[in-house]
Amino acid sequence: MNWFIEVLKKYAVFSGRARRKEYWMFTLFYLIFEIVFMAVGYAIDFPALVGVFVVALLLPSLAVAVRRLHDTDRSGWWILIGIVPLVGFIVMLVFLCSDTQPGANKYGPSPKEVPAHA
Repeated sequence: MNWFIEVLKKYAVFSGRARRKEYWMFTLFYLIFEIVFMAVGYAIDFPALVGVFVVALLLPSLAVAVRRLHDTDRSGWWILIGIVPLVGFIVMLVFLCSDTQPGANKYGPSPKEVPAHA
């Protein structure tokens, strides 16, 4: 849960780097909350509730994905490859699953080498 909160604290921060763990833990909790909001929305006869949730977290979702791309030494513009049907999804999945580039790159120091509470 801490990873989810950390991403929300960086609501619209597109600079820097994000480890795989940060991205995938955020994604896991995002999907769990989305399912809960969907269930609650249908239970109270307001299915648009999940839409409100998705729109509210659109910016932090994009920001953490861009930071994750930076961590693999790719430009944040690579996120647009997701527009390409099927191939774009596969390419993005490979990029998001790739290991952190060791050492510093043009987007900042490696988050694996920086102490957690520096």
